[in-house]
Amino acid sequence: MTGFFDLPTIWAFVIAFAVFAYVVMDGFDLGLGILFPGFKPGPERSRVMNTVAPVWDGNETWLVLGGGGLMAAFPLAYAIVLPALYAPIIAMLLGLIFRGVAFEFRWRDPRHRRTWDIAFTAGSIVATFAQGVTLGALLQGIAVEGRAYAGGWWDWLTPFSLLVGASLVIGYALLGATWLIMKTDGVLQLKCYTLARNLGIVTLICMATVSAATPFLSGAYYEAWFAWPRVLFTAQVPLLVLICTVVFFIGLRRGWEFMPFLMALAFFTLGLIGLGVSIFPHVVPQAVTIWQAAAPDDSLIFMLVGAVVLIPIILAYTGYAYWVFRGKTGHEGYH
Repeated sequence: MTGFFDLPTIWAFVIAFAVFAYVVMDGFDLGLGILFPGFKPGPERSRVMNTVAPVWDGNETWLVLGGGGLMAAFPLAYAIVLPALYAPIIAMLLGLIFRGVAFEFRWRDPRHRRTWDIAFTAGSIVATFAQGVTLGALLQGIAVEGRAYAGGWWDWLTPFSLLVGASLVIGYALLGATWLIMKTDGVLQLKCYTLARNLGIVTLICMATVSAATPFLSGAYYEAWFAWPRVLFTAQVPLLVLICTVVFFIGLRRGWEFMPFLMALAFFTLGLIGLGVSIFPHVVPQAVTIWQAAAPDDSLIFMLVGAVVLIPIILAYTGYAYWVFRGKTGHEGYH
């Protein structure tokens, strides 16, 4: 039985929410690492890291929820997707590990701070690029025979997946720049206004390129976007991107501090909506639907009870942490 409010659909939205929360929480964090070489060694770099020092290590919670939720709620999809994307997923995890270690060790080991700064930047770039490649490879389709992955080790490596990977690096860097506009002031903030303006232009170009290429990856994608009367709904997505673009650049020009970050988040939100338009109701695009991949209803119900309890607790704790450490970040440091 399929429907809009059945258990597989509910779990699909839970996992989609976890992915969205991860992008919101960890996107600007990774973006700071991507931008890190552009800041002066010393107090400026330390101030950049202090903007996320109190909260960064809790952001991966949503990545765990998304990955663990996929394995538990849609085990067939997990069994197909993971072998297809081993290489970029392992690269992502290694990047996150290097970034996390470097984040702490640069404070505790000042003699080798330059080395840890390099590790912080490299880990951030590798993790972000690998996430984008994973998304691009998933979107372009995975070879499936029966109930197993039927492709090769390098199927994930295509021009489209590399394009999505590079686009995500630019997009996360934009989130990082707009986050620093909110959290800093003075010369550093002015530098970030310039960065955000330039990165905003490149991000929109990347979004347009990926969006233009996606409908031609599969006839199903083309139908999802352009079939009548569905096009009346899907046309609102680029329209909203245009509106957000205007607000974004007005905010930068007028020196608004919060609006550029909110509009950058809106770009990612609309991008995820576009992803949903393209692939829903498939969990493995063009191959396996959420109903085909779902675990038994008893398992989904059992996990849903836990999710209903834990997700609000995580949201409350996260919100409280950001509230406590709100406002501008000074030079005194957190460590």
